[in-house]
Amino acid sequence: MHNSKPRKNEFLLTLPSMGWLMIFFVIPTLLVIAMAFRNSDPYGGIGDQWTFNTIRDLRNPNYPSIIWRTLWLSVVSTIICIVTAIPASYFISRISKKFQDIILLLIIVPFWINFLIRIFAWKVFLHPEGLFKQILVTLHIAGPDTLLLYRPEAVLVVIVYSYLPFALLPIYAAAEKFDFHLMEAAYDLGANRFQAFLRVYIPGIKMGLLTAIIVVFIPALGSYVIPDIVGGPSSEMIGNKIAQRTFIDRNLPHASALSALLTFAVILPAAIALTRKFFKEKNSRSIGI
Repeated sequence: MHNSKPRKNEFLLTLPSMGWLMIFFVIPTLLVIAMAFRNSDPYGGIGDQWTFNTIRDLRNPNYPSIIWRTLWLSVVSTIICIVTAIPASYFISRISKKFQDIILLLIIVPFWINFLIRIFAWKVFLHPEGLFKQILVTLHIAGPDTLLLYRPEAVLVVIVYSYLPFALLPIYAAAEKFDFHLMEAAYDLGANRFQAFLRVYIPGIKMGLLTAIIVVFIPALGSYVIPDIVGGPSSEMIGNKIAQRTFIDRNLPHASALSALLTFAVILPAAIALTRKFFKEKNSRSIGI
C-alpha cells in the first residue's frame, strides 16, 4: 500500500513522454512496417492487398553492397567522432571558464548556417577545379586526375564534419561533471597519465560516451543528403534508396520496407543491450537477496 502512491506519481510523470513516444515514434514505426507488407498502387500510392512480394524485392543484388557501405560509413564516422571528441572534451573541461565559453561558441556557431549550405560548401571545397585540389596537385600530394568528390571517402569526411559537434557536446557535458581529483588519486597510486585517462576518466564519462555514440550513429546511418551531394552513384546509402523509391519511383511499400530494415538495424542492438542490462540487474538483485 505504501508503494502505490509513489508508483502512481512516477506513472503520471512519465505519461507525457510515453504519449509523445507513442504518437510520434511507435505508431509511425508500426505504420511504416505495415506498409511494407502492402502492394504498390499504379499511381504511386499504397495498394489494398497484403503481400510478401515487397519484402522479397529486397533481395535486389545491389542492396548488399549499399547496406555494407551504409554500415561501415556510419560505424567509422562514429568512431572518428568519438576518438576526436574524447581528448577535445578533456582539454575544454580543463581550461578556464572564459576560454571554455569561447570554444563552445565556435563549436555551436556553424549550426547557425543552414545544413545544406554547409554541405554545398564542402562540394565547392572538394571540387576538381577548386583551390584545395590545386594546392594538393602543386604539392604533388594528388595528381591532376585525382577525384576528391563523388567517392565514399568524401562522404565519410563530410559526415564526420557534420556530426562531430553532436559527439563533442555530450562528452564535454559529462567531462565537466567529472571529479578530476580521481585522476590525481590514480597518479598517487602509481598510474601514469595514459593509464589514469583510460581507466579512470573514460569510465567516468561513459554516459556521455553512450549518448554521443547514439546521436552520431543513428543520423549517420540514415544520411541521404550528404551522399547525394558529395557522394554520387558509387557512394549511395540506404537513405538514398529510400528517397529514390519515395520521390522518383513512387513505390511507397518498397520505401517502407527499406525504412523498416533501417529501423530494425537501429532498434535491435539497443533492445539487446537493454535486455542484457535488465537480466544483469535482475540477477544482481537475486544474488543480493
